[in-house]
Amino acid sequence: MNKKKVLIITYYWPPAGGPGVQRWLKFVKYLPDFGIEPIVFIPENPNYPLQDTSLNQDVPTEVKIIKQPINEPYKWASLFFKKTSKTISKGIISDKKKQSLVEKMMLFIRGNCFIPDARVGWVKPSIKTLMGIIKKEGIETVITTGPPHSLHLIGLGLKKELKIKWIADFRDPWTTIGYHKQLKLTGYAQKKHKQLENRVLNTADDIIVTSFVTKNEFLNITNKPVTVITNGYDNEKRVDFEMDSKFTLAHIGSLLSKRNPEVLWQVLADLLREHTGFAKDFQLNLVGTVSEEVFKSLELIGLSNYVNNVGYVSHEESIVFQKKSQLLLLIEINSEETKCIIPGKLFEYMVSNRPIIAVGPKGSDVEKIIKETNTGVYFNYEDYEAIKRYILKGYDLYKNNALISHPIGLQKYHRKSLAGTLYKLL
Repeated sequence: MNKKKVLIITYYWPPAGGPGVQRWLKFVKYLPDFGIEPIVFIPENPNYPLQDTSLNQDVPTEVKIIKQPINEPYKWASLFFKKTSKTISKGIISDKKKQSLVEKMMLFIRGNCFIPDARVGWVKPSIKTLMGIIKKEGIETVITTGPPHSLHLIGLGLKKELKIKWIADFRDPWTTIGYHKQLKLTGYAQKKHKQLENRVLNTADDIIVTSFVTKNEFLNITNKPVTVITNGYDNEKRVDFEMDSKFTLAHIGSLLSKRNPEVLWQVLADLLREHTGFAKDFQLNLVGTVSEEVFKSLELIGLSNYVNNVGYVSHEESIVFQKKSQLLLLIEINSEETKCIIPGKLFEYMVSNRPIIAVGPKGSDVEKIIKETNTGVYFNYEDYEAIKRYILKGYDLYKNNALISHPIGLQKYHRKSLAGTLYKLL
């Protein structure tokens, strides 16, 4: 029996690093178990701000991968403004008052000259290439995943030209994502983004989102079916590790300029001052890209000597940090726009057996999942006393070798279970 062929159009693919890669890498791994043959379409010469070659080993050897050349504006910009171009492409945008003239200029160009994003030049040549491939391979279903949301315009073009089923997967929202306001959009650009978002949401046959907040937002724009398929966790190969001897709080992933929980830094500074034993045992591990603004906040409050700045590591190495740390930090920007953000690392955190301290806006989807799975505690930015009590409680458990999480109901977030939900749409 021939498997049903599905074309997946994605920008991020190994050796790209970061959580955006793993979503479709894992779907491609498990869809064949449900009688689906995935064919993956990616750029031939992408400009990935982060790379993780360890993810190459997760690409199934039998999967067909088709590549199309792409012109990368970030690559050209890096020839003249290397540091600024690299930080913007990673999503790190300085506070408005601290932006240099170069950063302001690049943000304006990014927001107004490349709509919806800097990969829009890949759309037309990709449509031209894929029309022949879809006919040749007998493909009936196409999936586009964004960001970059310009990839949805490839789906839009293919839907217009061919009789295909098109599913649009939104790993993040489009016009309501937090950094959108920082792109210095003109009125024309804002209107154009809205128009394109509306066309995609009302032309695709099915829409997938990663959060319940985004689903509700999109249901106000379209009558098309919207399905929530979160990110998840996979079975990782066994890793050797020893639990940290210190009372480590670890944040794994990017800490952007506005993802800067000063209430947490204040709690830690006060605990260090008030408890001699805590000061001797405590260490803050920052694993991943961290903005200068965060480092300055830590320095001003007196935490610099307790910070272990690890920097970016491979996915394999990040798993080790998750398992050996005493407590895991999950931080989100305190804003209405970030209620829908469910970081991919949350699900790996949940199976690490380490308790999670999450700090973010009220009413977020992260809060819902952490409570449902009993994997930690979620705090708002106003919860100074509650955060302090929880860390002290964790410290007491650590001293008694009893600090561990007690999760429930995690199986539905396994990557294979999520692939089964996707299969039902296919």
